[in-house]
Amino acid sequence: MIAEIMATGEEIRSGALIDSNSAYIAAKLEENGVAVTRHTCVGDDLDLLIAAFKEIGSRADIAVVTGGLGPTSDDLTAEAAAKAGGVTLDLNPSALQCVENFFKARNRAMNAASRKQALLPAGAECLRNPIGTAPGFRLQIGECLFFFLPGVPGEMRRMLSDIVLPQLIGLMGDQRRFYRVRTLSTFGLTESQTFERLAGLEEAFPQMSLGLRVRFPEIQVKLYANGTSDQQLNDDLEAAVRWVIEKMGNKVFSQQGDPMEKTVGHLLREKQATLALAESCTGGLIANMLTNVSGSSDYFVFSGITYSNQAKINILKVPKETIDTHGAVHEKTAVEMARGARNVAGATYGLATSGIAGPTGGTAEKPVGTVCIGLATPHGTAGHRFHFWFGRRTMNKQMFAVAALEVLRRELLGIDPPRF
Repeated sequence: MIAEIMATGEEIRSGALIDSNSAYIAAKLEENGVAVTRHTCVGDDLDLLIAAFKEIGSRADIAVVTGGLGPTSDDLTAEAAAKAGGVTLDLNPSALQCVENFFKARNRAMNAASRKQALLPAGAECLRNPIGTAPGFRLQIGECLFFFLPGVPGEMRRMLSDIVLPQLIGLMGDQRRFYRVRTLSTFGLTESQTFERLAGLEEAFPQMSLGLRVRFPEIQVKLYANGTSDQQLNDDLEAAVRWVIEKMGNKVFSQQGDPMEKTVGHLLREKQATLALAESCTGGLIANMLTNVSGSSDYFVFSGITYSNQAKINILKVPKETIDTHGAVHEKTAVEMARGARNVAGATYGLATSGIAGPTGGTAEKPVGTVCIGLATPHGTAGHRFHFWFGRRTMNKQMFAVAALEVLRRELLGIDPPRF
């Protein structure tokens, strides 16, 4: 069963609104064994809508269309669907009842404009909208069965789950296929290096395909599988995950597609440990990442953005002679910063960054892209120096932040520090 998705509306066509509806529909259809082959977007133009419906009707089995079902003059979906299907646009009693019931339930009078939402193509099946005024409808156009849903995301999602997906599953019957996607998060290799390590996966697992998605500076390894047995797919995916981990080693930090900050937070919570930060070159980025995770107050207790040398000395108690001798960007300075943050907060771990994000400030000894990471633990301290260069200050800061969390992650797992 081949499906297409179509979004309508000038806001979507022009880019004024991001089309999150189509992405959501595609994911849900794929999860339920319906292969999506194409996404289309058309503005509020009657002739273009008619043409698009006819084209989709000539090549797809199923189509899900969102938008254009409202009461205003630019809501043209029902009229265009009727013309594409070669039928009249009539007042649908079931649709009218749905609209009237919506207003009655809220003790509001239905205005004349809302009656337009009950005009559906002749022969269409009304799809009840339980939380909005505009009913959807189901209509055959050419060889394709169309499901027309409102563009309001909440209404669309409810109708998709309650009405469309059950109907599609029923239509597929014994021919239903299952689709699964598994995402693993990795850090420490480039996209090309990751691809090289995973060469041969599709030969080892013919029923799967491999995808890489860069979520800088992390890389997500995506495994796509489909088949007729749900249990077999799950078993195959587990085998493929083990294969990927064997090839990637400890570059894989999450088997659920989680970002580094969530993974580190989970490890801290497991150990009932707390974390304090001292950030210089990352300017609070690590703290922001950690606190974007719900529940981070369980383990994250303090962050000091000690950007100046004097702040490092006064707040973190970094010895002045350490900075005078080695400079602010040095492993020894980063270690003292981490120790100071841990002591100030009374945390289990202290983590610190000091570096040169650029584009200025680099030297031959410490070029732009240099970062020093300090870690203070209940058992001692460690300092690391790495060099990255991505040409942009923001990218360097992102890399520094995730590298620091990677140092902590490996400490929490008891594995060797990273090498980049």
